[in-house]
Amino acid sequence: MNLAEAIQAIRSGPRGPGVAAVFDYGGTVVAGFAPAPAPLRVLRHRDPRRQLADTLVTSIRGARSEGEYERFLQRITRVWAGRSEDELAELGAQLFRSTIYGHVYPEAWQLIREHEAAGHTVLLASSLTRFQVAPAARELGVEHVLCTTMATADGVLTGFTEGKPLWRNEKAAAVRRFADAHGIELPDSYAYADAAPDIPLLESVGHPVAVNPGPRMAMTAGERQWPTLSFRPREAPRVGDYLRTAVGFTGLLSGAAAGVVSRAPTREHRAMADAMIATAADATLRSTGIRVRVVGAEHARQPRPAVFLFNHQSQFDMVVLAEVLRSGFTAVVKKEVTANPVFGPLLRFAEATFIDRSDTTSAKAALEPVVETLRGGLSIVVAPEGTRSLTPRIGPFKKGAFHIAIAAGVPIIPIVIRNAGEIAWRNSAIVRKGTVDVAVLPPIDVSDWDPQDMDADIARVRQLFVDTLLDWPTDDTVTDRAGRAV
Repeated sequence: MNLAEAIQAIRSGPRGPGVAAVFDYGGTVVAGFAPAPAPLRVLRHRDPRRQLADTLVTSIRGARSEGEYERFLQRITRVWAGRSEDELAELGAQLFRSTIYGHVYPEAWQLIREHEAAGHTVLLASSLTRFQVAPAARELGVEHVLCTTMATADGVLTGFTEGKPLWRNEKAAAVRRFADAHGIELPDSYAYADAAPDIPLLESVGHPVAVNPGPRMAMTAGERQWPTLSFRPREAPRVGDYLRTAVGFTGLLSGAAAGVVSRAPTREHRAMADAMIATAADATLRSTGIRVRVVGAEHARQPRPAVFLFNHQSQFDMVVLAEVLRSGFTAVVKKEVTANPVFGPLLRFAEATFIDRSDTTSAKAALEPVVETLRGGLSIVVAPEGTRSLTPRIGPFKKGAFHIAIAAGVPIIPIVIRNAGEIAWRNSAIVRKGTVDVAVLPPIDVSDWDPQDMDADIARVRQLFVDTLLDWPTDDTVTDRAGRAV
């Protein structure tokens, strides 16, 4: 089975919350990386917080044998005993944001979104602990988590598990208990897992799927005719990626300079800024070999001015937006970008508005001139999520951009970006080769919106992003930035 067939099976299958979609975590949602742990005698002499970090990421892929899992439990119970659960929860969240997010399978994210769209009850089930699994669940928008529980006394870990660890049959039993408590029909439900210890889990549902199966799981899947899926892990940067990044930055800077020089005789700042934006985008894409495919390019040209909203996942989004919109726009960005040695100066030259998100009063005051910018004929681009996301998930939308559009009397135009987070990961400046897809949706008239009561309207706009990422337009509607079919 390929991913498209798996998605079609979900779309044509039973719907509603009575159907569960159970995902094993390590090795199924997160790729199977397992940093080699330092021996416990070495850990004792290291910084205690480093010890906690080591144990939190060690075996994040999940154990493959009884002995491996027992060693994992022995290690964490000895190192974690006496530490507060708040400390472990905080450190687990930090490690996910800094490291583990890069190992989430994009295919797993897409399947989770499909099950959500079908109204299914999605849950992560893992033999690991909530300190390791909960951060991923929050980022993926998964409400239900089943995992091994660590015993505590007054918020401090005792060094023991509470109840039986969710290993092998116990994980399958926990899923059955969850199903009984939530009115779920397991014969209609789905489960995804990679390793032999989760064979009982797959046996408990009507639609089992083996993901990147190990030898014993592959043999069992073949015998029982279970479908299998292959997920491809996100790879660490290679030498070619570093070279591409260096060439890309050179192209960006030289293209920006060439654009400014080409319009310098006009002595018109806006003309120079527009030329800088378009030429820099062209030079960057040409030097890196990255392709941008556009659906709905006509909406990027008209109407203008407008407030263009985009889903933000990568620093490379700025290059993509420049390629799609070309001219006649500026941006509203967070103040921290001013420290970026490349994008900071370029955005300042493009007359971007920088806001301090930590100071709500200051941020609102900074947005007031943006209304005048729009009334003067210049469009703006805004990331309504407020920050880059760790996965393609669409986060909550802030209201600022919508207030601006209403006050200026201009439409909202959604720009949905796909794959930019694979070109450049959230916390990385390294650029990988690939294709970025962009869908520019039809303009949305906000003239009759009530600024005091627009939560439902904003939710509908956000849902457009969710739906477009879930069901991307077909290839025969894809064009380049000039509207030509590609």
